[in-house]
Amino acid sequence: MVVRAALLPVTLLLCLALAGSAGAGRTADGFYELKNKKGDFSIKVTNWGATLVSVLVPDCKGDLTDVVLGYDTVAAYAKGAAAGSTIGRVANRIANARFVLDGRTYRLLRNDGNNTIHGGPRGFNKVIWTVKEYVHDGDSPYITFYYRSFDGEQGFPGYLDVYVTYQLSDPYDLSIHMNATATSKATPVNLVNHAYWNLAGHGSGDVLEHELQMFASRYTPVDGYMIPTGQVAPVAGTKYDFLTPTPVGANMEIVPGGGGGYDINFAVDGQQNAMRPVARVQDPDSGRALELWANQPGVQLYTANWLSNDKGKGGKVYGQYGALCLETQAYPDAVNHPDFPSSTVRPGEVYKHDMVFKFSH
Repeated sequence: MVVRAALLPVTLLLCLALAGSAGAGRTADGFYELKNKKGDFSIKVTNWGATLVSVLVPDCKGDLTDVVLGYDTVAAYAKGAAAGSTIGRVANRIANARFVLDGRTYRLLRNDGNNTIHGGPRGFNKVIWTVKEYVHDGDSPYITFYYRSFDGEQGFPGYLDVYVTYQLSDPYDLSIHMNATATSKATPVNLVNHAYWNLAGHGSGDVLEHELQMFASRYTPVDGYMIPTGQVAPVAGTKYDFLTPTPVGANMEIVPGGGGGYDINFAVDGQQNAMRPVARVQDPDSGRALELWANQPGVQLYTANWLSNDKGKGGKVYGQYGALCLETQAYPDAVNHPDFPSSTVRPGEVYKHDMVFKFSH
């Protein structure tokens, strides 16, 4: 009998993750570290969910700060939000937890009312990935994780071989490369990295004063269940207009306890499948800036609307609007919208999702 890793109890999965391959390369806290030669730029990751745990970059004074929200242990990631994790097989929402592909109806596991979100109750962020390669220092340190998603996992069809590589390069660039190959059946694929960014430092307060510019002149409106209506509308004249640098909180609805903020997909300008600028964020106090490039048609802006006194790394407490997510992606529910750019990957095809986070100060 074959035991599916994704079906094992979480406690056993955690033990397997901590005892996994390439253990000699781990730091004392059980994570893997990549560091540049200069020593002023480093990240930590874990094979639990192929997750980005920390990003240390300097500010305008040269002081190093961790700018992503997260947790101190692998066990905490199993219980907390999917901060920094790789989300799949299909990130974001699928309406009514179903879709039709090549004449066949597939029914998924529901975990967002009647809908499926982020791949289902146990998506790719809640499984163990294999460490395939690990070079922790040098000119371009990197680590590659691998996961084989089985036919029928969370209701999705076909086997899917998935690779995620984190890599550092000079001066302060973090690249994430995601590849997936369907080996048996056509399937929707939409992998994202779910990092929560705060350029002033994790746990430093809200990001409402961060200045945001989006290279996206359109967005995909949603209904009351956060499902796209099928429209692709201009941002001009709406609260979604970030075509020029604008404080995140300048025009957004702020609702204590959740319900306000941003959680919407933007249609990125430019040629699809080509690397192009997606967004730029700057913290006015520290001077840190982040420029995001990617090759996906959309990007989800989420302002941590539902964070509420979450206990994070180093005793920090994460409150509402304490970060923002910029998740490059296919359009949400694309498998149910023929007019959207296709998210279907057929046997033998390779899904490629590349993103680069360029830090400066």
